[in-house]
Amino acid sequence: MNQTRENNKLSTEKSLNAMKKFAEKYAKNTKTYFCVDPSVTAVVIEGLAKHKDDLGAPLCPCRHYEDKEAEVKATYWNCPCVPMRERKECHCMLFLTPDNDFAGEQQEITQEDLESARATM
Repeated sequence: MNQTRENNKLSTEKSLNAMKKFAEKYAKNTKTYFCVDPSVTAVVIEGLAKHKDDLGAPLCPCRHYEDKEAEVKATYWNCPCVPMRERKECHCMLFLTPDNDFAGEQQEITQEDLESARATM
């Protein structure tokens, strides 16, 4: 990773790699696909990794929370969230069913796509 964690704005390499591996495996296991725009996937994975670093769990990064720590303990929005597990509904557009207009054909993301997105954050 060439990108540094300026002011801890970005996730650690360890958490980023863990969330990348999780997302790829979960997509394959659930027969879902990443967004056709890899920057969407990269931003969500980075957000999950940053929450894993800061909160100890991959809390959904695409929602607003009054109290993130309380939400982590409730586990409802920890990825994969309850709507995803129960109905394959991913608010973040990370895991998309094949019939979704934004679904791509990929269940993997390159390190380059991750780094490219992180460089803009």
